[in-house]
Amino acid sequence: MLSPGRNREKKDKVKVKVSREAYRKARRFFKFLRPYRGVYVIGWLFLLLSSITSMFFPGLMGQLLGANDSDKAIVEIKGIDLTDINVILLTMLIVFAFNALFSFFRIWIFTSVTERALKDLRRNSFERFVYYPIDFFNRNKVGELTSRIATDINLIRDVLNTTIAEFFRQFITIAFALGMILYFSWELALWMLAVIPVLAVVSIIFGRYIRKLSKKATDEAAQSNSIIEEVLTGIVNVKAFTNEHYEKDRYEQRINTIRRLNVKTGVMRAVFVAFIIFCLFGGIAFVIWKAKHMQLDGLITAAQFNAFILYTIFLGASFSSIPDMYARIQKAIGSTEHLMDLLEEETETSGGKELKDFKGKVRFENVSFSYPQRKEIKVLDQINFECEAGQTTALVGSSGAGKTTISSLLLHFYDVDKGRILFDDQDITTISKESLRSQIAVVPQEVILFGGTVKENILYGNVNATDEEVIDAARKANAYDFIMSFPDKFETLVGDRGIQLSGGQKQRIAIARAVLKNPKILILDEATSALDSESEKLVQDALDKLMVGRTSFIIAHRLSTIKNADNILVLEHGKIVEQGKHDELIADDEGVYFKLNNIQMN
Repeated sequence: MLSPGRNREKKDKVKVKVSREAYRKARRFFKFLRPYRGVYVIGWLFLLLSSITSMFFPGLMGQLLGANDSDKAIVEIKGIDLTDINVILLTMLIVFAFNALFSFFRIWIFTSVTERALKDLRRNSFERFVYYPIDFFNRNKVGELTSRIATDINLIRDVLNTTIAEFFRQFITIAFALGMILYFSWELALWMLAVIPVLAVVSIIFGRYIRKLSKKATDEAAQSNSIIEEVLTGIVNVKAFTNEHYEKDRYEQRINTIRRLNVKTGVMRAVFVAFIIFCLFGGIAFVIWKAKHMQLDGLITAAQFNAFILYTIFLGASFSSIPDMYARIQKAIGSTEHLMDLLEEETETSGGKELKDFKGKVRFENVSFSYPQRKEIKVLDQINFECEAGQTTALVGSSGAGKTTISSLLLHFYDVDKGRILFDDQDITTISKESLRSQIAVVPQEVILFGGTVKENILYGNVNATDEEVIDAARKANAYDFIMSFPDKFETLVGDRGIQLSGGQKQRIAIARAVLKNPKILILDEATSALDSESEKLVQDALDKLMVGRTSFIIAHRLSTIKNADNILVLEHGKIVEQGKHDELIADDEGVYFKLNNIQMN
């Protein structure tokens, strides 16, 4: 039994490398920062000022701890006695005040600029997504697209707000701390650089390895959770195929892997803690021991010794935090690259003429078509037919014959490979897509409603309609009675994708939506095939009213619903093999339509 989770497991193990090209592509995001670049530069100025003022703390604190009558100040400032503890404290408070002020403006400016840029990015992303052609959504999963807008943008926000700022702050800290240590004593600085950075690098390597193991354990735990979800969701299949034992073993293998990884992680953490306790703390103790000897020998003062310790702590903290911040920046760059690639896809063209005085006549002339992702498979082959304004054309045939493809071409979701489609004798390529689609309404087999109210879903056909027009549309769609039976009537929430409504109710809401749109062309895509007899009767009655005076295309599953069609097109393998009225086609006992009808009758 193949698990749907297997493909996801393989996908999760793929690690995206951030290449030079990825960095180049990620720079495209800065076009969203460009309108705010002046303010953003001021934010970086405040970052620099806050970082520099922060670096006064170790020196002043060292001076405060080591101050006595014989000590000289670490740094002498004309007119200020930095050997007086009261003056030192006052100076520290002034430095803290400036640091707090600089930090406030830095965070405020970065947050303001980031949120404005991300608002522009969200708006641009959604705007482009809704204008992308249907083929774009055939190539991209909706879940991944929503992830790009939500998860990836949040990741970019965190990096722009804090990570980049802190990343550069650490380099400023390292540079300043090293400079001060060298200023105190170049000999002491060499001892520190020979010990602390080496131990810090080893600690970083340990930490990264432990995080890698933890991530593996987390990924395995996520996969085990997906097994639970799959099994419980598909429990009927599991029991029907008597695969309880198989699923139990599959889950047990996963949790055994989790146990092994967590134990291994625990061992490595134990080694890491032992290393920290003995080597890193021992190394720091050694450097401090060396510094203390230098103080006792009179090579450095007590204030310099204390400041040295504090600057060393700042230096070690900065060294250890850089790899994690760099990893987060890389992750954001990867996300930005993918999102920017999506935003550079071609949108649907907005040119073309407006349809004026449109009657609803449609003609296909030698139309051939293959889907962009499957060019080798010809879905439609030399299709020719004509539908006069107000006539009803039915499309019948087995699954994959090309019926739904014709409806997609009518909506100009795709361009044909050969031939022409004409509306009122105008080539479809010369007509504005927005103008054309405004004249067409679709009632599909599987109605997707939005998660708002009944009224909002009907209004989707014409957002400017009045309450009276909405009520009239509901009456014509045979939906008014069941809507009024709800406690909240037209304000009733339909739930996610209309889950609170039955199939027949959703169909009638879709019909009301089509009534409100008042189209010239109507496409019914097997609109009653999934309904029970009572619901079908109500829906069919509403459809009959809706089709009056409109050019209609019916994709039929039940041939009994198209007996009165003006023209029936019988498709096989993308070709029209028969066409005519019901009585004409049924009279040919060797024809495809006759055989299809017999299959349904038996």
